[in-house]
Amino acid sequence: MTEDLSPAERYQASRLRAAEQATALGPFREMYDFALDPYQIEACKALEGGKGVLVAAPTGSGKTIVGEFAVHLALEQGRKCFYTTPIKALSNQKFADLVRRYGSDKVGLLTGDNSVNADAPVVVMTTEVLRNMLYAGSQALNGLGYVVMDEVHYLSDRFRGAVWEEVIIHLPESVTLVSLSATVSNAEEFGDWLDTVRGDTEVIVSEQRPVPLWQHVLAGRRMYDLFEEETDHGGRGTGRREVNPDLVRLARMENQRGYNPRERRRGKMVREADRERERRQRSRIWTPSRPEVIDRLDAEGLLPAITFIFSRAACEAAVQQCLHAGLRLNDDDSRRTVREIVEERTASIPSEDLHVLGYYEWLEGLERGIAAHHAGMLPRFKEIVEELFVRGLVKAVFATETLALGINMPARSVVLEKLVKWNGEQHADITPGEYTQLTGRAGRRGIDVEGHAVVLWQRGMDPGALAGLAGTRTYPLRSSFRPSYNMAVNLVHQFGRHRSRELLETSFAQFQADRSVVGISRQVQRNEEGLEGYREGMTCHLGDFEEYARLRRDLKDRETELAKQGASQRRAAAAASLEKLKPGDVIHVPTGKFAGLALVLDPGLPAGRTNGHGHRGMEYHDGPRPLVLTAERQVKRLASIDFPVPVEAVERMRVPKSFNPRSPQSRRDLASALRTKAGHIVPDRHRRGRAPAADDREIARLRAELRAHPCHGCDEREDHARWAERYHRLQRDTRQLERRIEGRTNTIARTFDRIVALLTELDYLRGSEVTEHGKRLARLYGELDLLASECLRAGVWEGLNAAELAACVSALVYEARQADDAVAPKLPSGPARTALGEMVRIWGRLDSLEEDFKINQAEGVGQREPDLGFAWAVYMWASGRSLDEVLREADMPAGDFVRWCKQVIDVLGQVAAAAPRENSTVARSARKAVDEVLRGVVAYSSLG
Repeated sequence: MTEDLSPAERYQASRLRAAEQATALGPFREMYDFALDPYQIEACKALEGGKGVLVAAPTGSGKTIVGEFAVHLALEQGRKCFYTTPIKALSNQKFADLVRRYGSDKVGLLTGDNSVNADAPVVVMTTEVLRNMLYAGSQALNGLGYVVMDEVHYLSDRFRGAVWEEVIIHLPESVTLVSLSATVSNAEEFGDWLDTVRGDTEVIVSEQRPVPLWQHVLAGRRMYDLFEEETDHGGRGTGRREVNPDLVRLARMENQRGYNPRERRRGKMVREADRERERRQRSRIWTPSRPEVIDRLDAEGLLPAITFIFSRAACEAAVQQCLHAGLRLNDDDSRRTVREIVEERTASIPSEDLHVLGYYEWLEGLERGIAAHHAGMLPRFKEIVEELFVRGLVKAVFATETLALGINMPARSVVLEKLVKWNGEQHADITPGEYTQLTGRAGRRGIDVEGHAVVLWQRGMDPGALAGLAGTRTYPLRSSFRPSYNMAVNLVHQFGRHRSRELLETSFAQFQADRSVVGISRQVQRNEEGLEGYREGMTCHLGDFEEYARLRRDLKDRETELAKQGASQRRAAAAASLEKLKPGDVIHVPTGKFAGLALVLDPGLPAGRTNGHGHRGMEYHDGPRPLVLTAERQVKRLASIDFPVPVEAVERMRVPKSFNPRSPQSRRDLASALRTKAGHIVPDRHRRGRAPAADDREIARLRAELRAHPCHGCDEREDHARWAERYHRLQRDTRQLERRIEGRTNTIARTFDRIVALLTELDYLRGSEVTEHGKRLARLYGELDLLASECLRAGVWEGLNAAELAACVSALVYEARQADDAVAPKLPSGPARTALGEMVRIWGRLDSLEEDFKINQAEGVGQREPDLGFAWAVYMWASGRSLDEVLREADMPAGDFVRWCKQVIDVLGQVAAAAPRENSTVARSARKAVDEVLRGVVAYSSLG
């Protein structure tokens, strides 16, 4: 390339290289054996220039390079850098990466239950750990220069997202923030907020995938491209994104292939050629089985692949299906390597536990290059799968969507079995953002020329809708920030009540709410200008027309109200008359399609009601619906709409027991008898009584005031009235907009005020002073922070042994994946059962108090009911029972058991720190409970 440059250009290029070598970026670039992307260079230069950065880029595009440059800058400047991640597995992975690059003496790790070299200049941690440090005023914050927030889009998470905003708001001003995010559609909005709360922040957005992505649909034996070839397959695209017409035809053909009874009746008339064509079409369209998919990808050279299945059990079943189908993706050398790695990584696990954990079946899959990956697996097992996959020794992984969240496991191909998943409440279509996140794993940078996303054909699939998913980049970042009790006492302790309120007003949640108000405010301003014009139009030289118009509206409203009351009374009278009907009554149906003479066959009373003669009718929710035979031989069930006025029997006749409403002859005979019996009777015309408005004093008063008003005699009265009506409608609309503005403005601060009021009621706060109870609450983090504090305050856990306390604490953290109210959970007997019952009672009292203070759990604020479903399992484990016995009793996957145990350990540590120091056994029991729970699979489930 340099030969093509002129001497002047070569001189200029050499000067630029020399200038870059004088910066921190030059040496940093030489640490990598590949060239940095333009967006990475731009972000690094902004960082070195002293700016904060927000980098939004697709999964796998290398945005963590920017975070590593922050680490490089901190070490070069002799300052600290904290690298935060949303999950422990990511923390462990990044810790290992940084240790390899900078050495174990310079890098530490802090997660909820592990501390490795915590005083190092570079510390990798979960975001919650940093939040707790900020509230505690930790000495570790001294000298902190940079904070990297990896996967910062987690602040949308409705359960944990608030933690990210707390950190961003409370970090010292001297700290430079590096925010790394997936591609979001409102990065500029998020950047504007960061600019507001953190100072000068550069927003760098890259939507170009480092490896182009091809989208496919696998139907039967054929792999269809989702888009036509002229599409650019790597990013948003400048080419046309037309759906493959072959796929559209396939969908149309399948829809026309449904069962048609008329075709069936044609019998021999269906030509042989038609049947043959249908058979060929049918043979082309089916959803391939899981082994067929892997076999096809292997044949096409598209392995390694991750197949996303939104069910843990289905992931395990998929592995078994592949094993039973005889799939083998590894040769003998690879099998031996897999066995050596697995045996080395699991050497510390006792053989009896390995048997319980399904180790041998799992190992067989690994040796063949096939594995599952989901949250129900033992963390050690998951990490082994990840390591083997990255090394190319596992080539097919069946995973739940949790794998898409940050774990570094890129593949050549990603397969989606379905585009519908269970969201905890219902089966819902996946969003474009979720589709982008899942397929973002396809294509390994530096290894694959292109990545492949494969969606399996499903009956009823709409290729156009799939193309919309694949072609849309709408993944807006929405704040889930809500104040909590712990947050409130910590803020008031550090900043006082007034300053705390101001700080919360700077949250991204309030920033977004305020921005949404801007458009509404502009509309209010336009409406107010319009109101001024309407006011001029209705001005009358004789008097105050606005007052006159108000009298007209009041009169109209009163007349409407009385008319509604009259209609309601008539409906009630009609319904009451229908309830009196009996089988054999002859009536005249007053109106409707079946107006005229009719014989009541069944009064149609609602279920559970009788007409005094023991007859029970069918269940209806809109009053009686009598079944009648009309004089025209029709049997119909009438509704209340057919009876606008009361009805009464004009005659009686017997309904034969042999009467069959489905028999035309029966209907003809009974209808003839009906006409003979009552055909001559002329129905009484229902006369309406005097209208209520005629005698209403309020209407009389309003009419008198109208006639006496000066504007009543104006020649242009009706013109003024039209302007007045427009004025009234616009004024009503404007008030609604103003209420919406009021509802969105200061929402976070108002919630904070309600929380502070409740905490004041419970003596956690006195004005801006935090009481001793409040200081205890400040050390308790978690969804049920206030409940834990109240339990300590009431001495509920005093005298409990370690296992009993672990059982009680589990109720603060555990949440069943699916609510099962039908079966009461098994509980330990004795003091633990009594304490758990007392915890539920305290929660009931807090729940009532929250209702009084208008603290709404539906809005993400407040204390949910404690879940006792894990108490028995953790009690058994802390009592020394075997893993086999505990898992059988708990009916829970090992991975879930370990995860909940670690959360129990985390809260036990908080309880030990917050418990009273004098005359209390809780702190000692909590520390002992940590030791009792942290054993076996819980202890050897790796660093995180």
